[in-house]
Amino acid sequence: MTTPSELHFQLVKRILRYLQGTLDHGLTFTSGAWELNAYSDADWAADISIRRSITGFVAFLGHNPISWQSKKQNSVSRSSTEAEYRALAHTAADLAWIRQVLLDLKVFLPQPPTIHCDNLSALALSSNPVHHSRIKHLDIDFHFVRERVQRRDLSMQYIPTDEQVADIFTKGLHSPLFTKHCGNLRLRNPAGFEGE
Repeated sequence: MTTPSELHFQLVKRILRYLQGTLDHGLTFTSGAWELNAYSDADWAADISIRRSITGFVAFLGHNPISWQSKKQNSVSRSSTEAEYRALAHTAADLAWIRQVLLDLKVFLPQPPTIHCDNLSALALSSNPVHHSRIKHLDIDFHFVRERVQRRDLSMQYIPTDEQVADIFTKGLHSPLFTKHCGNLRLRNPAGFEGE
């Protein structure tokens, strides 16, 4: 802010062009099943200056997105598995909060929430204690997620990378994939979908 450069000006113009092109878009909500699902992703060492990873997740109630986040992780991850596992822990914490809010509203979910993740190693860590010795520096996140999986308060499911909706929160995507995930997030021009 104190010493803006031409690069900063170009980035601001890019953001403004994006906003101009999406002014008529918004989230659309529909009724449906009371299922809580989330998609969790991380872009390992995405910040090239300090090599911190980016966490992204989105939580759905039925087909409707109700919570999402894109955030730089607090510390550098030593592997992509570590970055993905930290993202799983953030997602699990958000789902626990959402479940508590729903319980306060006397809404009981028929089954535990599911987190979809595209990293098989991170999924293995959430259910297999044998891998724990390899990630002692992730001890708190490990126990937080694993405890919820063991209590059946949470389930984990693998999803292929090209189906990972949370990718839109962690990295820049090419136009076809970006458009696909905008549709998955139910981000649409409401005027164009009045016939649904």
